Amino acid sequence: MAYNLLKGKKGIIFGALDENSIAWKTAERVHEEGGTFVLTNAPIAMRMGQIKELAEKTNSQIIPADATSEEDLQNLVTQSMEILGGKLDFVLHSIGMSVNVRKGRAYTDEKYDFTTKGWDVSALSFHKVMQSLYKADAMNEWGSIVALTYMAAQRTFPDYNDMADNKAYLESVARSFGYFFGKEKRVRVNTISQSPTPTTAGQGVKGFDGFISYAEKMSPLGNASAADCANYTVSLFSDLTKKVTMQNLYHDGGFSNTGVSQEVIDEFSE
Repeated sequence: MAYNLLKGKKGIIFGALDENSIAWKTAERVHEEGGTFVLTNAPIAMRMGQIKELAEKTNSQIIPADATSEEDLQNLVTQSMEILGGKLDFVLHSIGMSVNVRKGRAYTDEKYDFTTKGWDVSALSFHKVMQSLYKADAMNEWGSIVALTYMAAQRTFPDYNDMADNKAYLESVARSFGYFFGKEKRVRVNTISQSPTPTTAGQGVKGFDGFISYAEKMSPLGNASAADCANYTVSLFSDLTKKVTMQNLYHDGGFSNTGVSQEVIDEFSE
């Protein structure tokens, strides 16, 4: 059901790869709610995914950009405002990658060149995106910037590896840049701490299927899906949340506040 929550609003959506990705679902919902946007992803990711299909479905243009490149991001911001006809109202940062995870290296045996690359892509890129927007004065007042995170930033999940450190840094960037964007531009910056979600990136984590099952048993409302997260993101892009900023917002069916559930007790009591 659509409510025209984003009618007339314009933005950029980073990270749509395929129909399993949260960014993909968010783009579909933003389109349904009347928003218009530019889609962007790294050139290599675009070759792997089906972003052209999404662009056709949502009547959007695609601008390839490496989110670790300041030059690419400056070009992205400038072109997006030209295509969309003015300043932006929303931006979604849905980017994450660990080379250590991909290469099967344990947290206690990191290759630091891999670590640095993953940090740049997954965390520092959020600062680079916002700095590009800030310097270009590209955001309308009461605009909204959202990044996706995971509660491994607060609690230890051994196989999440160095991505946990990346997410902690990402959340800190949201708070710090959120202060300046709020004071000087009246722009909101928040992170959504999402349930484990079977995206292409998520499925690369060792033992991911087992953990999804565990989280489902632990969460009073069950895991939040990619589609659920898209709905939540739309609410943060809308004018209904104009005074919400610098927050890490848990969207996990109650997992983050549950010590143990009866289902988990029953599982280990059998």
